[in-house]
Amino acid sequence: MSYAIISVGGKQYRVREGERLLVDRLPFEDGATFTPSVLLAGGDGDTKLAPGVIVTAKVVRQAKGPKLTIGKYKKRTGYKRHTGFRASLTQIEIESIGGAKRGAKQGAAEKSASEAKVAPEAAATGGLPAGYAELTVAEIKQASSGWTAAELAAALEYERAHAKRKGALAALESATSEEGN
Repeated sequence: MSYAIISVGGKQYRVREGERLLVDRLPFEDGATFTPSVLLAGGDGDTKLAPGVIVTAKVVRQAKGPKLTIGKYKKRTGYKRHTGFRASLTQIEIESIGGAKRGAKQGAAEKSASEAKVAPEAAATGGLPAGYAELTVAEIKQASSGWTAAELAAALEYERAHAKRKGALAALESATSEEGN
């Protein structure tokens, strides 16, 4: 992809690889790498809304914006006030769009994890039930009665680590206690 539209700090930016831009202050250290959310990716004649494309950005430095002076004045009263403002900004550089510059092992591991929709901790305990990540709380309540103890434990661990949906947690805990009885 030749460009992407990303969302950083509630604002949208059109970016290309190697481009540097100033955004509102981000809570990352200098040199840190992060992945902003991608809204659209395009170029080469095709455009994708909310794609599976990964954009990697690196924090170059923390900076201050230009000083803006604000003056207040009321005629014939002697009222004058002056104040200034400098925005706190972060300069970022777009390293890659689509994960092209990442290591092959790291990109493949993320791709397989996102396709499987299984948390690494849950995979070690027996794996989540098929299609668990797409289930709603009501569907989890209905389906949990037919799951094995290992699947219930994996689903409960996944909810505690990632989604933290109260209804799903309650349903899984009650199904686990019924399994034990």
